[in-house]
Amino acid sequence: MHALERALRKEASPEKARILQRFFRTGPGQYGEGDVFLGVMVPETRAIAKRFPDLPLPALAALLQSPLHEVRLAALLVLGDQFSRAPERKRGQLTRFYLQHRARVNNWDLVDLSAPAILGRWLVEHPQQQDTLDRLACSPRLWDRRIAIVATLALIRAGRHEPTLRLCRLLLRDRQDLVHKACGWMLREVGKRDLQALRGFLDQEAGRMPRTMLRYAIERLPEQERRRHLRQGAARD
Repeated sequence: MHALERALRKEASPEKARILQRFFRTGPGQYGEGDVFLGVMVPETRAIAKRFPDLPLPALAALLQSPLHEVRLAALLVLGDQFSRAPERKRGQLTRFYLQHRARVNNWDLVDLSAPAILGRWLVEHPQQQDTLDRLACSPRLWDRRIAIVATLALIRAGRHEPTLRLCRLLLRDRQDLVHKACGWMLREVGKRDLQALRGFLDQEAGRMPRTMLRYAIERLPEQERRRHLRQGAARD
């Protein structure tokens, strides 16, 4: 057993684990089916991950194979920290590693805490590689599609919202609520920085947007404007 896992096990809480098992929908047929929790919260997991900043990629690969959610999360946090400190020549290697092991990025918090920090930041530096997002967005795997849209948070923060809008259009017919929520969240982030871009998207697409995506996207708009867009969605329904 790796020292990182031993450190996490020392912080385990069976009571918190039961709560997390329910919160992350780990029951049969649910999106997190089979995921196993120790009951360590994110701040404690972050603190433990910081104690292992220089783990080699083979060790991170082994940790990502763990059935324990917090072990996988800690490995991803270490990887994200390594990316932030790495010279440019190594960032491509770390991004490829992330994409090669993304099957173990298999719950929404694992996606949200890793995709912008690794894939998203790499795409900020390599905009010519954005076809990676389109491939992931067209994947049959739920978590690939969420990785694609959430990774664009780094692009939004860098002042580039076009990839987000393109992917949201691509994902309008997605059947997964977790994708709808992620798209709405990213659209809301676009609106924080470029309100006209969000309004232009809504004027074109509100009538086609899944209800959850629409509600997330318009959350910060004035009430009258929110009601207008909700009526557009209701007319479609």
